Amino acid sequence: MKKWLPSADNQVSKIKLSKNFIRNTVKLALNEDLYPSGDITSSLVKNNKIIKVKLLSNQDAIIGGLLFAKHTFDLIDHKIKFLIKKKDGSKVKKGSLIATIEGKAKNILIAERVALNFLSHISGIATKTNNFVKLAGKKCEICCTRKTIPNLRVIQKYAVKLGGGTNHRFNLSDEFLIKDNHIASSDLKSLVSLAIKNKKGRKITIEIDNLKQLKTIMGLKFNTVLFDNMSIKNLKAGVKIAKKYYETEASGNINLKTVKAVAATGVDRISVGSITHSAAAIDVKLEF
Repeated sequence: MKKWLPSADNQVSKIKLSKNFIRNTVKLALNEDLYPSGDITSSLVKNNKIIKVKLLSNQDAIIGGLLFAKHTFDLIDHKIKFLIKKKDGSKVKKGSLIATIEGKAKNILIAERVALNFLSHISGIATKTNNFVKLAGKKCEICCTRKTIPNLRVIQKYAVKLGGGTNHRFNLSDEFLIKDNHIASSDLKSLVSLAIKNKKGRKITIEIDNLKQLKTIMGLKFNTVLFDNMSIKNLKAGVKIAKKYYETEASGNINLKTVKAVAATGVDRISVGSITHSAAAIDVKLEF
């Protein structure tokens, strides 16, 4: 048997952060913050004083979301100058200067929180992802999942890539992923056979939680075996059986304490839901 790989015409959703996408996303966030009466507190500032402030990181991090912050200030006041000092994906130390912002104090105050929310969230995901990537080593990829905040998936998966991670399927149309709940409501072999028949160039991944299931599907033409919530001992055994023929993946409550041991089993990739659904925000601030 050979290792079955997706065909060259496999159409996986691509993440594209175009200017229009960023501005439209920022517009929604500003509308959430300013509807219906605007910033009633900052409107108390009546003067047109021009100030220059520093955007700083309060901790070591992988920074991300700078264009979201830049467009936030621009949409409030296009005369605000936002000068980026660090690129998205850069490693920054506590106290690092990320950008400088110059413009009317009142308008900077209006945009401040929305801009920082984008930065802190995107940087948080990128940083947590990078922590997993470093522990997993160069031979094992860290992948995100569909466990994302609704309507923020594009942004969160972008952040994963900044941290050195790999994007798993973007949505339910990208690939066949036969999971335990599918199997519970049907027959495993029948489901795999139907997926093969209907794949049309798409990748097929089969989730299993025991070695008996693995032996049932060995020899069928699919791409990836996903070992879910298996012990290190069983995972090692499963990888040994499947690795020559399929891509191997592990999942199931894998954290920073366990990821190194999971990667050491020889698995090709590890999917981690927490890098998107539970990443702590990075502390960034404007220093006036």
